[in-house]
Amino acid sequence: RTISSGITFRLGLPLWSSTMTIEDNVRLHTQVFVPEYCVLKESCWLGPNVVLTNAKYPKSIGVKESLEGCLVGEAAIVGANATVLPGVKLGKNSIIGAGSLVSKDIPELQVWAGNPARFIKNKEELPYK
Repeated sequence: RTISSGITFRLGLPLWSSTMTIEDNVRLHTQVFVPEYCVLKESCWLGPNVVLTNAKYPKSIGVKESLEGCLVGEAAIVGANATVLPGVKLGKNSIIGAGSLVSKDIPELQVWAGNPARFIKNKEELPYK
């Protein structure tokens, strides 16, 4: 397990994996689930109850040999109750809306939301900086 400096944890966060990477200044809110093989890049932010997944077919034969973690890019933000499916990469500075189901890679500097998550706008179009 690799956990760097400046990490902010909230109560209720289980850290089960010996094969995840958490870089500097990551923020993890209450009840976040981060399974094996996930990578959390510097300064990313996971809201309450965010679930990252790593198994496409849980309970299938050989599932442990085919686990694929998510990558949450540098300074990416994932809103409360969002779910990110196995192998998905969230780009640098991307934003995922609360309650979203993310099933494909998200480019950097984009805002996505919904079930399934859809492109909403580019980050620079948001009304705040």
